Amino acid sequence: MASLQSLRGMVDLLPEQLGLWQHVEVTAREQFRRSAIREIRTPLLEVTELFARGIGEATDVVGKEMYTFFDRGERSCTLRPEGTASVVRAAIQHGLLSQGPQRLWYGGPMFRYERPQAGRQRQFHQIGVELLGFADACSDVEAIAVAWDLLAELGVGGLELELNSLGSAEDRARYREQLVAWLEQHRAELDADSQDRIHSNPLRVLDSKHPGTQALLAEAPSLASALSDASQSRFAEVQQALTALGIPYVLNPRLVRGLDYYSHTAFEITSSQLGAQATVCGGGRYDGLVQQLGGPATPAIGWALGMERLVLLLSQLKRPAAVASALDLYVVSRGEAAATQALALARRCRQAGLAVERDASGAAFGKQFKRADRSGARWAAVIGEQEAIDGVVALKDLRADGGEPADRRLSPEGLLEALGAALPRP
Repeated sequence: MASLQSLRGMVDLLPEQLGLWQHVEVTAREQFRRSAIREIRTPLLEVTELFARGIGEATDVVGKEMYTFFDRGERSCTLRPEGTASVVRAAIQHGLLSQGPQRLWYGGPMFRYERPQAGRQRQFHQIGVELLGFADACSDVEAIAVAWDLLAELGVGGLELELNSLGSAEDRARYREQLVAWLEQHRAELDADSQDRIHSNPLRVLDSKHPGTQALLAEAPSLASALSDASQSRFAEVQQALTALGIPYVLNPRLVRGLDYYSHTAFEITSSQLGAQATVCGGGRYDGLVQQLGGPATPAIGWALGMERLVLLLSQLKRPAAVASALDLYVVSRGEAAATQALALARRCRQAGLAVERDASGAAFGKQFKRADRSGARWAAVIGEQEAIDGVVALKDLRADGGEPADRRLSPEGLLEALGAALPRP
């Protein structure tokens, strides 16, 4: 019988790989705590209509990439392909917006059926921030600063912020007419995907990765020229605030979002350390989404970063401190009486706040000490037949040099006292 394998693009995260993941998660959680951004958790499975309305039926995500099926109640359900729509749905459903502006973050798996590659899988993970009910330009910059500072604290280098303004709904409607007319004039020179988008999603043509289309678009009408005075003034405020915070940026007039509810600020943070897959974090203002999903008119801005791509980048930096073992004590024992005492000792040390692993193999001490060395623990507690009889524990420093002192024989209370002094807990 053939062995069972995971589905293509659905990747197991093994214990030895999770050090960096946990480092990112802990750092992000602390960054959000400092920024008064609270966590929200939404279901992995939602009604399909949420994403059809929230992402747009004309997008590739909805049209080609979603995991959608009918459940036993004949309801069309979809595994979430992104986090924003679910967060907005939850805020509307539970009346959060009536309680004032909301500063929320989320994390977890998302699902898209696309070709797997390095840093991109069919089940992938995101961390994202949504600021609901904030309309001012400084809120745009605050959202960007939270993402920028998180990446900087993680040690990501070569960061660059790309920035653009999508203007108001009226600006985009005016620009759309100009762009569609120009694209129609050059239809024969566009790639097939861009031809299909001329009327369904023309702004996404600007985001085309086709080299010929990109070269042609250098002559296309500019969105910046369609911005009203008010939109230009707002965009200038964003740039001035970024400068005041010391966050460098470059203007990218081709950075767009294809859906009508997006407005004003759009941004991406890239890293030169990622090669072709440069984007680490992307976001923008989406003032029309809450109302489009059935809520009150609510300004909002948010962003998301991809965990796989970020972890891939951090793993290339080879920062051992990020993946260091958090284990304090490794308990070694031989014999039935010793095993029982080792179990009690491990539990007592854990209750005192220490991270403890107990070797349950009963193998020779030499083999157990090899595993203790590999565990990354600083100390080993050894209980053999004589220690079991005497009711003591031998404490061994696994990181001492060749001139190490003899193992100390201590009572369980003495061991806790010694470790408490050597390994102060927060």
